[in-house]
Amino acid sequence: MAWNPFQDAANSKPLFVTIYATVLVGIALSSVYVFSAIYSGKTIYSIPWSSSSLSRVGVTGPASQPQSIWTKPIWEVPPPGTKMPPLKAFRLTKELVSHRVKDNIIIVTFGNYAFMDFIMNWVKHLTDLGLSNFLVGAMDTKLLEALYWKGVPVFDMGSHMSTIDVGWGSPTFHKMGREKVILIDSMLPFGYELLMCDTDMVWLKNPLPYFARFPEADILTSSDQVVPTVVDDRLENWQQAGAAYNIGIFHWRPTNSTKKLAKEWKEILLADEKIWDQNGFNELVRKQLGPSVDEESGLVYAYDGNLKLGILPASIFCSGHTYFVQVMHQQLRLEPYAVHTTFQYAGTEGKRHRLREGLVFYDEPEYYDSPGGFLSFKPSIPKRLLLEGKHDVTSHFSLVNYQIKQIRTALAIASLLNRTLVMPPLWCRLDRLWFGHPGILEGTMTRQPFLCPLDHVFEVNVMLKELPEEEFGPAIHFKEYSFLDNSLLPKQIKESWLDVQLCHSGSQDCHVTNKTSRPGVLRLPKHSSEETLKTVLSSFKDVKVIQFSSMQDAFEGFSDKTRETKFRNRMKRYVGIWCCVLDHTPGHIYYDMYWDEKPNWEPAPPKTPQDDHPPW
Repeated sequence: MAWNPFQDAANSKPLFVTIYATVLVGIALSSVYVFSAIYSGKTIYSIPWSSSSLSRVGVTGPASQPQSIWTKPIWEVPPPGTKMPPLKAFRLTKELVSHRVKDNIIIVTFGNYAFMDFIMNWVKHLTDLGLSNFLVGAMDTKLLEALYWKGVPVFDMGSHMSTIDVGWGSPTFHKMGREKVILIDSMLPFGYELLMCDTDMVWLKNPLPYFARFPEADILTSSDQVVPTVVDDRLENWQQAGAAYNIGIFHWRPTNSTKKLAKEWKEILLADEKIWDQNGFNELVRKQLGPSVDEESGLVYAYDGNLKLGILPASIFCSGHTYFVQVMHQQLRLEPYAVHTTFQYAGTEGKRHRLREGLVFYDEPEYYDSPGGFLSFKPSIPKRLLLEGKHDVTSHFSLVNYQIKQIRTALAIASLLNRTLVMPPLWCRLDRLWFGHPGILEGTMTRQPFLCPLDHVFEVNVMLKELPEEEFGPAIHFKEYSFLDNSLLPKQIKESWLDVQLCHSGSQDCHVTNKTSRPGVLRLPKHSSEETLKTVLSSFKDVKVIQFSSMQDAFEGFSDKTRETKFRNRMKRYVGIWCCVLDHTPGHIYYDMYWDEKPNWEPAPPKTPQDDHPPW
């Protein structure tokens, strides 16, 4: 099992890393710079190395200088009983950065406390890759203190931001975007290469050797390109890559052109608070685009005609679309360097859930257990719904609705048994976007059908929200479909398992009993009542995972009508929209958790403004 700093900070394994700049915008903006303290002409707040922790990973510190809070290994926590240095010790200076730079490169991210778990995940992935040359910028003192005591190199951005999630597009979100630009403008004069990233992205492979392949590049940027222009690991063809350059991942070299760009970018953003930082970057860089720098590199002259720009291939520096929807890297047999949670829904909660689905999010140990245990089921989908006929709105909703009904039943049983539901994989025929399209985007590698993220159909943020129990009944906890495959899942949970096989009442060995037909297997009649489910399965309350062979006809319904009303209120809010039909305004179609109770229900956009509301 991979070492996890969330499980035991005191037994953390220190590693040295290369420092890159990572920035979070929105949630993406909420990245954090990791640093420890400033240099003021002498070593201050010296912290001793832990020889035991160092020996575990075979790392020894340089003998030429004492270890301090800015040179100690990542994850090495301050000794018990020590005090945190004053805030001024965490100011960003060239001297401070110099202690974390490796090969003249620094990796940076920044954010506020609301994104602490994203930041820890970002740091953990970097250290897993053997990288330590990074810093996290803290936009509030709560984050700065938390990272310091976790052994993460952090510096103070002096932003005094709120500690809560500011939400994409809000005024505070835009303010955070300006902090990114100010940071870049401040750091480039230090003379180091800067890898700036948002904290809602994950490093899957060391990107530094890739960037080193393009020593002439002033900027290498990710993009929102969804149609591949290359099918290997070359830079995108700049003449064909027309999508926005995405500033969630970009690498800057400290050249005259980049310093000039950063200064102008900062000035236009500070002059007009309505300009989104990414739009400002794109407008400046595209002021001049072309010609190619040479015939081989893929670089292009941009901005002032001197800046050499490269567009990172979206197949391996992935967006939320190329990674989770198209799975482009797998189809092209490429190894991805990074994934950025763009092209997703349900806000920060949706981003976190996507990373969990992809098994690239490190959670605290308690996430991998549940006092009441877990409930899962094998989704049974008829071949005709998945594969037959045209891929259109009708066939898409037929497929998704079939799954929604099973999930609704599973949520009801999970609620009755006080268990956490492990969601099933969700299949879709059509992509979801913000605008009208023919089902999938032309030129993309999206396969039909495809395994779609939960946030394509379900309102993950609503499912996680604390709804008033008197109106919506008790909360129903859930996990991502890949949860039981997670290597961090404790062994005792994986080995505590009961298979429930649904059967037709009256058939051989199919009757209500809490006796297993063979070890670990229980046969249960279909259409079981609330009382039957609670009575029979309460005998297995100590079993961690109960897996149903299907949810089709598993439950006949609540006997407590008050509870059922509250459950229905909750369920109706769990599903969102599909978007969008071409040439129709509005073009979205609402999912309906209780579609099967409406004989004339059909997937269609609202006909009038009065019809444009969820089905509740």
